[in-house]
Amino acid sequence: MIPDLRAEDEAAVRASITLVERIRPEDLERPTPCAGWDLAALLAHMTAQHRGFAASAGGHGASLDEWRVRPLGGSFAADYAEAGEQVIAAFAADDVLDRRCALPEFGAGVRVPGRQAVSFHFIDYVVHGWDVARSLALPFGLPAELLRAALAVAEAIPDDDRRLAPGAAFAPRLPTSDDRDPLDRILALVGRSPSWPEH
Repeated sequence: MIPDLRAEDEAAVRASITLVERIRPEDLERPTPCAGWDLAALLAHMTAQHRGFAASAGGHGASLDEWRVRPLGGSFAADYAEAGEQVIAAFAADDVLDRRCALPEFGAGVRVPGRQAVSFHFIDYVVHGWDVARSLALPFGLPAELLRAALAVAEAIPDDDRRLAPGAAFAPRLPTSDDRDPLDRILALVGRSPSWPEH
């Protein structure tokens, strides 16, 4: 049984909001650990995913239009924070863990239990928070208990040929070990190099 990760997800989202508030317009062209994406593209994706998951938790996320990536506006940090608050509020519904949430990016008609949708969103925002921090050359720290929960999610993600498909959410796993820092282990498990950018 996937645990209720809504509190952990909220903490990860709020940590990302704090980071995004530090982005200056001139930073948007910076490279990120997401191959082929600069910071503007990553932020647009993150904002869209918040809105998509919020719509899905609310029962109207089956249309890909709800997940559509839109160009950033001049108030990109405020727009991101608003989208983050939307998904936090949507996940707070009493029965959300037992709802069937549409994830059309995985295929037409794909629906998963709400608690699984929350876990997907949670691991995304632990990793994307790190992505933003690395792009800005800022430190990224999360509470130990949150990282333990995220590590369990990362370990459960199948490491198979789907990770090689175009547009896959995660790259194949990288080597890691149990004695590594928990965040480093999470990153390696989702195919991110903890030492990005490589020198």
